Amino acid sequence: MLGTAAILCAALAAPAVQAQDLSVSASQRATAQQVAQQGVPLAELAPGAPDTYVVKRGDTLWGISGMYLKRPWRWPELWGMNLQEIRNPHLIFPGQTLYLEKNGGHARLRTSTSGEPETVRVSPRTRTDSLADSALPTLKPHLIEPFLVEPVVVDAQTLQQAPRIVATMEDRVLMSPGDRIYARGDVANPLRAEPGEPRQFRVFRNAVALKDPLTGEILGYEAQHLGKAVLMRGETFEDSANGKGGVTSEYVPASLDLTSSKEEIRAGDRLLPAPPRVFLSYTPHAPRQDVDARVVSIYGSSAVANAAQNNVVAINLGTQDGIETGLVLKLMTKGAQIKDRTDESKIMIKLPSENNGMAMVFRTFDRVSYALILDVRTPVRVGDRLTNPD
Repeated sequence: MLGTAAILCAALAAPAVQAQDLSVSASQRATAQQVAQQGVPLAELAPGAPDTYVVKRGDTLWGISGMYLKRPWRWPELWGMNLQEIRNPHLIFPGQTLYLEKNGGHARLRTSTSGEPETVRVSPRTRTDSLADSALPTLKPHLIEPFLVEPVVVDAQTLQQAPRIVATMEDRVLMSPGDRIYARGDVANPLRAEPGEPRQFRVFRNAVALKDPLTGEILGYEAQHLGKAVLMRGETFEDSANGKGGVTSEYVPASLDLTSSKEEIRAGDRLLPAPPRVFLSYTPHAPRQDVDARVVSIYGSSAVANAAQNNVVAINLGTQDGIETGLVLKLMTKGAQIKDRTDESKIMIKLPSENNGMAMVFRTFDRVSYALILDVRTPVRVGDRLTNPD
């Protein structure tokens, strides 16, 4: 049997997670340490918070936090209730039992009833992946995994200077998975199949300007994700006889194989290196500063005008504004303009903004971020506000 602490240490030491972001901010740790002194007030517990709960596959940190707390984004406080036993909030596993203890008007959440470290039985088998891979994700993975690689926000020049598809092996007009394609890069940055150079690429088209709803300023360009390709051979020059007893050096484009596609791919589409693998567990938390953001666009078809629960929206703030993954924001209605029919002059008035639901940021760029709508009362539209949760 392995103690919980041993399992967590093993997961943290595993090579497969060296590139993953398992960090906990100083303020989150401080909150947890403060709460851990006596627990959280009983008034902060969600109605019906269970006395015991066995973590199951398919659970999420967001779901468990909401099961125990009225305000799920206060996850660091839930972690504080576990501070001695769950030292890393990103690593909670299926099979662990959570025990809710109430004493002196406060509550603590433990993984054992006696205060002893929980033991987890590990069946003997060959393990080829990290234990961290089985840790609970913050959100349902299928809701956000596609967006971790699909939306790419670039500046005006990046996509224009990116390598472009120029032809196929059989001169097809439209291409699909399994087809061999040929591409050429920028003069200063050709496609090379050398050690250290990217081999995995994403195919993009039609960079759409993302404009701030308040100022009209272009915050970046969202490229349409079409598929994936792997570089087989880099660009090069080959010598051939010129028929006059001499040798001519001819340019040969790079060769790539399409491995997947969402839509038909054609000559002129662009290639960008595939992003690194992203660890899906990050701590849900409220902003540490005042946030006043606006919905820039609703991800998907340009014809989509409204967003609902589990839809993704882009907002007009990014990392340079202090936005980070895991940030939970309150959605506000825009406030409709209506005609006051009770007034003889029928003047136009603006209704106040109302609380409309919650969203969580899961991917950030310099000036734009993407958020998943967790719950919503009325459809979300471009221009709607996102602010600090209550």
